[in-house]
Amino acid sequence: MQKNNQGIIVKAGQKFVVTIKRLGINGEGIGYYKRKITFVQGALPGEVVYVQVTKAHPKYIQAKLLKINEKSPDRVVAVDKYDVGGIELEILDYQKQLEFKRDVVLQALEKFKPKGYQNYELRPTLGMQNPYEYRNKAAFQIGKNKKGEIIAGLYKANSHYLVDLPTFKTQMPLTMEVMRAIVKSLNKFRVAVYDERKNTGDLRTVVIRQTTFDQLQVVFITRQAHCARLNNVVADIKRQFPQVVSIMQNVNPAKTSLIWGEETFKLAGTDRLKEQLGDVKFELSARAFFQLNPKQTEVLYTQVKEALQLKETESLVDAYCGVGTIGLFVSNDAKEVRGMDTIKESIEDARVNAELSQRKNVHYEVGAAEDVFSKWTKEGFVPDALVVDPPRTGLDDKMIDTIIKYQPEKFVYVSCNPSTLARDLVRLVDVYDVEYLQSVDMFPQTARCEVVVKFVKK
Repeated sequence: MQKNNQGIIVKAGQKFVVTIKRLGINGEGIGYYKRKITFVQGALPGEVVYVQVTKAHPKYIQAKLLKINEKSPDRVVAVDKYDVGGIELEILDYQKQLEFKRDVVLQALEKFKPKGYQNYELRPTLGMQNPYEYRNKAAFQIGKNKKGEIIAGLYKANSHYLVDLPTFKTQMPLTMEVMRAIVKSLNKFRVAVYDERKNTGDLRTVVIRQTTFDQLQVVFITRQAHCARLNNVVADIKRQFPQVVSIMQNVNPAKTSLIWGEETFKLAGTDRLKEQLGDVKFELSARAFFQLNPKQTEVLYTQVKEALQLKETESLVDAYCGVGTIGLFVSNDAKEVRGMDTIKESIEDARVNAELSQRKNVHYEVGAAEDVFSKWTKEGFVPDALVVDPPRTGLDDKMIDTIIKYQPEKFVYVSCNPSTLARDLVRLVDVYDVEYLQSVDMFPQTARCEVVVKFVKK
């Protein structure tokens, strides 16, 4: 039980009617009860909803949607009716989703208030013609239902209740077809499933990645190297799906929510998948990061290329480079490209990808962006241009210090988290002006978006 700012008592279980004003950064409806901010998942702007309080906090209320008294004209019928993450905006008209994602960037700027943010150019979000069947990777947890049958899916929001997913419209169709066949085979051969409470059983997760060439890699993540009857499942899948060209096993013995363990080995086929973006060819190992939406990835990287406007005399640093995607995509325009990443396998993949695409002007090293960048500058290499694509946590303070110290003439920031982007802008705008922010919808039906920021040195 909590009192709000006016001393009115609000407690869990309480029910009331609230009008939704806007969407929050996680796609939740935001309204105000007695002037206290109230978050309601599944409610849309303009709707009048009847809700029940699930959490009463001194500064906010969380409530679940019970009934829609007045419905938004922008509400649509969701294709997938599951209470899991990754489809929280399926109830919202797609054009309105694109408008929301631009607004999410604005909300972040208004929160952190980097200098001059009121005058930044926020371009309309670039969306998809078909905002479904785009995800090239599925990582489904394996468990059992009440009948004792093996199921595969995602956890219900804010819980450890596993929801079986016979369909999932944002995934590529072939990925889902293979996943359901695997579930059938797991039941057929009675493979022992991991029980997180007891820390017993073998199979934890199944990860499937699909390329634009319709080739697939399946990774079985297990608690220990020996997983009884898994070889029967492997043979079953090989027989049914010639498109599955790689079957791997990853071992994760830790009692953790993290998916991957350190040891990965091949069960069948090749250990890498082939992929291509534009004229750049890639080979991807099981743990390598690659964008989940290949069509929009090309859109995103084209925006980076246009923002950089590289010349053949200029050098570029591709920070947080992963398997080298951005740097290789723009490398034909530059004299030299250097990239770094903390994951050794990603750098190994980046080097292979450079050879595959016959890029001779690239160089990759393992290490944190801030450390490797500092090392290069001490060695006398100061790039003309910099592109950063950091994780959701944003830029490390040391990396920002380095950027401010050396001030590359051209600078582009690719962000997957508008909040940490806006936070980083507070310091970066001391030495750079923001020319524009371009949001790109990499994940339709979700509240997430990517943003490309073009900077101009003061």
